[in-house]
Amino acid sequence: MKKDRLLNVEQSRFRLTLGSLLKSDVCQIKEENIDYVSRALGLEIGNDEFNLLSKCIEIIDVTNNFVEVIDYFDVQPGMTPAGFKIEYRVAGNGLLLIDLVRDISYGENSIKRPTNVLFSADSANPYEIEPIKDLIANLTCNPGIIYDLFINNPKANIGNKFKTRDEVMIEIGRILGPGVDISVELNDPFGCSDEEILAEAEHFKQLLSKYRLVVKVPHTGPVNKENVQRLLQGDKKFPKAYIDVPTDDGFRGHQIALLLHQHGFRVNFTLMFEPYQANLALQAKPYFINSFVRHRLVQSAEIEKLLGQFESSKNDEVLETLRTFFIEKDYIPLSDNQRNLVEIKKMGENLLRYRHWFDKEGSDGLDGIRHNLRVLKNCNMWDTRLIICSMEGEFNYPDIDKLLSEEEFIDVNDKVVITAEPRYLARFTSSNLVISYQRRFMNAASGQK
Repeated sequence: MKKDRLLNVEQSRFRLTLGSLLKSDVCQIKEENIDYVSRALGLEIGNDEFNLLSKCIEIIDVTNNFVEVIDYFDVQPGMTPAGFKIEYRVAGNGLLLIDLVRDISYGENSIKRPTNVLFSADSANPYEIEPIKDLIANLTCNPGIIYDLFINNPKANIGNKFKTRDEVMIEIGRILGPGVDISVELNDPFGCSDEEILAEAEHFKQLLSKYRLVVKVPHTGPVNKENVQRLLQGDKKFPKAYIDVPTDDGFRGHQIALLLHQHGFRVNFTLMFEPYQANLALQAKPYFINSFVRHRLVQSAEIEKLLGQFESSKNDEVLETLRTFFIEKDYIPLSDNQRNLVEIKKMGENLLRYRHWFDKEGSDGLDGIRHNLRVLKNCNMWDTRLIICSMEGEFNYPDIDKLLSEEEFIDVNDKVVITAEPRYLARFTSSNLVISYQRRFMNAASGQK
């Protein structure tokens, strides 16, 4: 028994790799693939895997996909690119095939990133993406981010260097390299036919490659190609309540997501503000779902404030203000501007109750994240991740950081991508004591007392 234990200890000291399988009766299948195979021979394997493979493998080779990935990204010799994990499978007749599978949890050479939680940037500005490029695994952009915040913003688009979305996307792809997914939103999910949507996605793929492209598809609610102009003209108020949703309109985004999935595109299904959207969204087989934090949190706080003012004053003008607030934020349509104030009060109370505003589940505004992580725990979409997005203020990110350290969610940290504007993330690299200690250190280094 003692000898067996010693043998196990001694065996554990050995680092076994795919290359350990090489011996006189194991070789590469094709001379031209030796360079490709050698890139994966450093992959560590366990004792059991080694013992099994050494008995049945005679030939090691790579898949056509492995070759395509290496050639497309022009990867340095001996390396595999970030954003891919090495997988191998026994193909029969003593053949072991090595493949590269897209997975943004991995850096170069199939080494996992430092944490299970991944980070993303909400930006289309190449100048602010550059400093964060080696720290993120995803980038998200929509037409507003591309045009309003960058191309048409002279302070951002220095010298008007970039004039089209395509120019911006090509530059972003160059900066980020192979390891970062890039989510690009459809220009018009309402007026375009299925063929036009697929053509637009195909164009994105030509710019970014099939490996990096994720197509952003929005929830559409009651908005359709006939009424979408109401959001662009006049008072820009929508004539219908958000819950007045014909079936075909409500599931328009889901149908687009399924269409793209069926044609081999990964989908970022966006505009998810309430947790009840998650399970229905997953039926469309998305690669990403979302939890939007900021607006829902701020609006809940305003609703609580107004309801508290009414309880203190019993002044109906406060409920009238709440009714106006509900119209401004599209909870109810403008046509409901005379809606009964008792109903308005009840609506506010029900919203706060659903959002767990007064208990630890949602007092930080993160009940939607907790709900969606539980949904992902129990879904059959093993590669779907949750993007936590739309943050602001001094507490949003720290509260999310604490939530992800809760025991319940440790095992789904690898399902999480946190995305924000790079400047917002940057503030959480610092604290007041960074300045205090740098003052001390720099004064000491310069010889001052």
